[in-house]
Amino acid sequence: MKVLILAGGFGTRLSEETNLIPKPLVKIGEKPILWHIMKHYSAFGYNEFVILLGYKGEMIEEYFINQLKVLNWDITFLNTGLKTDTGGRIKRAAQHIDNQTFMLTYGDGLADIDLIQLSSFHEKHGGMATMTSVQLASRFGIIEIGENQRVTQFKEKPKENEAWINGGFFICEPGILDYIENDSTTFEKDPLATLANEGKLFTYQHHGFWKCMDTLRDKRELDKLSNNSPIPWLKQ
Repeated sequence: MKVLILAGGFGTRLSEETNLIPKPLVKIGEKPILWHIMKHYSAFGYNEFVILLGYKGEMIEEYFINQLKVLNWDITFLNTGLKTDTGGRIKRAAQHIDNQTFMLTYGDGLADIDLIQLSSFHEKHGGMATMTSVQLASRFGIIEIGENQRVTQFKEKPKENEAWINGGFFICEPGILDYIENDSTTFEKDPLATLANEGKLFTYQHHGFWKCMDTLRDKRELDKLSNNSPIPWLKQ
């Protein structure tokens, strides 16, 4: 199964770092956060990656081309445009999906999700997409979960203190591309909301480690965690 990684955003809320390099290359410990994400997938046997590039994408490509001599990863670098939104970036990868089920995540989030269990959950429910959810007081959109862990509604930035939110680790059927109109489509809005309304979006509730690197404070917290043994997001 191929893994698509959204790595084209400007990372404006982390401008202290992203003025010079793209957000996925910001280092956690000694390695870029994107390396940590890919290392997690690789630990579960997923070694085929499609990196959806945009802002300073050539720097990401250069870094990993130099690393391929020591990595057993098959990486496709796809320039999806500087201002293309998340849905548009995914849509542009259609030719690389080969009409097969694929994994999808962002280039700025780390978790210790069991990807084998995630895949098994996706296969069992038979929906169009599985979205990992985590429970956290958040600035992000939340989801409402009904019977059989079916997503019943998708909301943006609620006032509640705690809620289940989009954790960013997806498994999608190729038909999801039909829900994305063009480069301006935000994946987290209309496509996911429509799938939820149609009863085709399910969630895998993750109770373990998860953290998104959204700000410099987040980056520093992840840096500290990277000194732990074991590192909380890397399979041992």
